[in-house]
Amino acid sequence: MRLEAFLHNLHFDIEKASPQDWKVDWDDAPLTYKLYRDLPAFPLSLEVPLTIEGASIPTKHDLKGIGHFLWYAYGLTQISQSLRSTDQEDLMQSFRRFPPSGGGLYPSELYVYLKMEEVPAGVYHYDAAHHQLVLLREGDFDSYLTMALGDRCDVSACFGMVFVSTMFWKNFYKYNNFSYRLQGLDAGVLIGQLLEGAKRFGIASEVYFQFLDRAINHLLGLSEEEESTYAVIPLSEELANWCTEEKMIDGPVTSTQLCQELTDIHPKHYVRSQRIREYPMLIKMNEASMIESTRSFRPIHTKKGEECEGHTIALPIVKRLSYDFASVCKKRFSPEMDFILGKVSQVKLAALLQEATASFSYRNDLDETNENHVDRVSLYACLYNVEDIQDGAYHYDSTTHSLRLIQPGDHRLHLQYGLSLDIMNFQQVPICLHVVGDQDYFKTQLGYRGYRIQQMEAGMLVQRLLIAASALGMNGHPLLGFDVNSSDELYKLGGIQGKTSLIQIPIGYYRDRPWLKGSLHG
Repeated sequence: MRLEAFLHNLHFDIEKASPQDWKVDWDDAPLTYKLYRDLPAFPLSLEVPLTIEGASIPTKHDLKGIGHFLWYAYGLTQISQSLRSTDQEDLMQSFRRFPPSGGGLYPSELYVYLKMEEVPAGVYHYDAAHHQLVLLREGDFDSYLTMALGDRCDVSACFGMVFVSTMFWKNFYKYNNFSYRLQGLDAGVLIGQLLEGAKRFGIASEVYFQFLDRAINHLLGLSEEEESTYAVIPLSEELANWCTEEKMIDGPVTSTQLCQELTDIHPKHYVRSQRIREYPMLIKMNEASMIESTRSFRPIHTKKGEECEGHTIALPIVKRLSYDFASVCKKRFSPEMDFILGKVSQVKLAALLQEATASFSYRNDLDETNENHVDRVSLYACLYNVEDIQDGAYHYDSTTHSLRLIQPGDHRLHLQYGLSLDIMNFQQVPICLHVVGDQDYFKTQLGYRGYRIQQMEAGMLVQRLLIAASALGMNGHPLLGFDVNSSDELYKLGGIQGKTSLIQIPIGYYRDRPWLKGSLHG
């Protein structure tokens, strides 16, 4: 299958993306976390702070603080038990983390490059199962990483760097080729959680989506047929001169050149699955998305789409939310039949939309400046029973903090019919948000890597929405099992707009779920 056709089916015609006879071998499922063997390990402090109010004042960062930061980003925080719908109807036990993941499978992994006194300088894997760092490669890699990022980052000014990767099999075993769409979103949700956590721990951060893939994977010792890096996030005590146009390296650098500077490493790790089936389309997509030379790095030039006319509603001016980040993370979960309909005030809706979009602003290597002047992803909403707002489908304009009516009416039944699985009752949902992006995923500028980046940015915005909803006493459930064509028609996104719905998030009030769960922190 051609890659372009594969991505089209993945988005608009899901049934054609994966074989119809796919059967999940639950008994041979992989672990949801990666375990390395026979390598030096450095335990992290278990005394994680259970309250995190506001933003921290930047301070000197040590191993204890990095451990807290990593735990809030991707540590195991909860154990739950539920009944799996199989012929045997057996009990399924799972470990949960603060950011959501499709099917609770967590295909992403975290690696860190650290330069601090308590541990040897080098590259580590964050072992979430044991809350420890596993040393993969010892040494000073400032120069290597500077070249891998195209000399756009002052690596010497950073005390660390986070690498977000994807292990293909970890959710391919269940979702087949559809996992490729999930993996980008999962990585984005994790990045969103990382950036929010960094703010609370007084860490300056930035996201690099463009880097020499094979050089980074080589540094981490990753087998590209099994796992690949999706994003690089430098960490520093204060904002450094990143994404600068001033280059000290003469000429472009390639992955082939850079990989020759380091010997190969092949660290052993445990997956649990005895039979790992092939996933050729995922490998082809990953290879097609890779960047070989720093000459290919470039910013994205965005354009405003044509918008339909419609009645505009100015939302109330509200202050940014102030909340305990730890408490909000603990309360967040994805309701299904747990939603209960309640009237949403206009102020609460305004706070939700403003907080999500304001917190989404971040430094990256895609914008020509350090601010998002034109959003690559935006929010649309179907509203019902919101105070003093007509039921209908709307576009939210974050620059003017206003709603533009697209189609009036109660669209809950329309949304219900669009679900691929009846896992929730939309009659109980007052707010259904859609993250929307360009249909062509900036392919002319970024090639197939543009699709991966678009999914990650959508995931980053989703996580901001979920955190804001939790802070406001509600919760949301990210969904990909919906009819994209139907949603696009509802918002009139086709034609000259050239946009499409990337993910759907019902948000509302909820009742406590009758499940057995336990916290993994004191």
